[in-house]
Amino acid sequence: MTRENGLDELGPIDYLVVQFPGSHLTGEGMPLLADLVDRGIIRILDLTFLTKGEDGSVRGLALADVTGDGSLDLTIFEGVSSGLLGEEDVSEAGRLLEPGDSAAVLLYENLWAAPLAAALRRADARMIASGRVPVQDVVEALDALDAAA
Repeated sequence: MTRENGLDELGPIDYLVVQFPGSHLTGEGMPLLADLVDRGIIRILDLTFLTKGEDGSVRGLALADVTGDGSLDLTIFEGVSSGLLGEEDVSEAGRLLEPGDSAAVLLYENLWAAPLAAALRRADARMIASGRVPVQDVVEALDALDAAA
């Protein structure tokens, strides 16, 4: 992607690796993910599911029926691949899993932030730090504030 075809208009890009212990995937979050896409909040760049066998081998899962129970149809996400998520990324995610576990690896653009990001780039601003505060840390901080009050 070049500046001429939209690079300047990209929003921040994030990734998630979500582990499913025991490969227990219910699909409960998938309609919510689809809703974020439908509402233009995010754009999925890559979505891959993988599983780690008891022997430690890692393999990809077909999106058509990740749970294997015949009821969870994820074909709306089939073929979502920008090529940005490489084999090394998937292998690294696989190393994080315990045998018998599965994971979803998601690379997505934050479309909601694209106009702000573009404006900042035009102003020659530079990102110098980024991060995420774990929810548990927020809960503990709020609990500590309540206890001090």
